[in-house]
Amino acid sequence: MRLIVRQDYDEVSAYAAYYVKERIRQFQPSKDRLFVMGLPTGSSPIGVYHKLVDFYKSGAVSFEHVVTFTMDEYVGLPSDHPQSYRTFMWNHLFKHIDIKKENVYILNGNADDLDEECRRFEAKIAEMGGIELFLGGICPDGHIAFNEPGSSLTSRTRVKTLAYETIIANARFFDGEVSKRKTVMDAREVVVIITGAHKAIALAKCIEEGVNHMWTVSSIQMHPKGLIVCDEDATLELHVKTVKYFKSIEHVHHSIIGPHNLGLQGNLLRNMVDTNQAAKRRRRLMLQSLLNSEDGEEDNALSSSGDDDGYSGSNSKKRKL
Repeated sequence: MRLIVRQDYDEVSAYAAYYVKERIRQFQPSKDRLFVMGLPTGSSPIGVYHKLVDFYKSGAVSFEHVVTFTMDEYVGLPSDHPQSYRTFMWNHLFKHIDIKKENVYILNGNADDLDEECRRFEAKIAEMGGIELFLGGICPDGHIAFNEPGSSLTSRTRVKTLAYETIIANARFFDGEVSKRKTVMDAREVVVIITGAHKAIALAKCIEEGVNHMWTVSSIQMHPKGLIVCDEDATLELHVKTVKYFKSIEHVHHSIIGPHNLGLQGNLLRNMVDTNQAAKRRRRLMLQSLLNSEDGEEDNALSSSGDDDGYSGSNSKKRKL
């Protein structure tokens, strides 16, 4: 699992949108090889969708051969209702890009047989070869795709009664009882957006504790290609050492390995043989600096019970506002 930390919501949205755009571009979809995505609703992805629209308008990406499965819908709400998730997706994304209507799949919350509708949804995903990239957001209670606390971590698309806190959280969009369904972990890649101090506890539960059905986003720990993109506010409940660790990985990727040697998913593209002498020298100096820094920190740890960063040698204190 990777954790990318950016300054604020706008930077998180920009990073996630660029990531999605590049995944589509590198996949090189065609009519015989479609790029299949799982998409979220709610406030978290709005910035991503708007930036994807900008990428489309600038000619940087096409959605002509992209298939989407929207993960959420309200039960009993007319599909053309202003607060339905079908309306949400068309207003924020679909009507602004070149995606084909027949490639957009959204659950029918008014189906006569909701269980059959869920099975049909799952069957269509399987027919398309599975989801290549799932983009998700979470609520403060750590649920993903409306898999409320207590949901089975092996559950599939289903009708799900929402917790009272979720109903309250969504009251600004819709006034009434709501229910919903899911499928996430079978996607070949999962990208989760987490922003805001109100989601800091959920991020901490996801990153620093074990997999827990009361915090369903923690299931991303079990995914072979899981990526979380968060802002600084969302890291406030993480240990300082945790934040430094993930930031240091990105620093090493860019400063030592070099972005030209890395794939979008952090994979090494080639052996570290660089014909650029300046790059080789820069890398050697950086490694030398890091090694010297680590030695210095070790010496300080032996001679002092604390350090200037305001946390103990065990790095166990939480970050503070």
